[in-house]
Amino acid sequence: MNKKESKDFKKKLLDLREKITDEMKHLGGDSLKKSQRDASGDLSAYTFHMADVASDSFDRELSWDRASVEQKVLFHIDDALKRIEDGIYGDCENCGKKINKERLKAIPYAKLCRQCKETLEKK
Repeated sequence: MNKKESKDFKKKLLDLREKITDEMKHLGGDSLKKSQRDASGDLSAYTFHMADVASDSFDRELSWDRASVEQKVLFHIDDALKRIEDGIYGDCENCGKKINKERLKAIPYAKLCRQCKETLEKK
C-alpha cells in the first residue's frame, strides 16, 4: 500500500472514530445517565406503571448493548491505526496476504482477508 492510500485510510479511520465517539456520548447522555424518574418525565412522587418501567429498562439495556458494540469497534479502529503506523495495515493477520482494498473500504479496520474471515466464521 502506498503512502497516499495509507493516508486516505488513516483519515477514514479517524473520521469513523470521531463519529462513533460522538454517538457514544449521545447514548450516554440520553439514557444511561438518567434516573427512572428523569427518563419518564414524571416529577410526582407516585409509583411508576409497570409497563413504563419495563419500557424504560429495555431502552436502557439496548443503549448499554449499543455502547458495548461501539466500544469494540473503537478498539478495532485504534488497532488499525497502530497497524498503519507500523506499516502492516492491509495485511491479513492470519495468512499474511494483502486484504482486498474493496474490503478495506467497506470495513477499514478489517484484520483478516475475506477467505480467512469466512473460514473463521464457519468454525
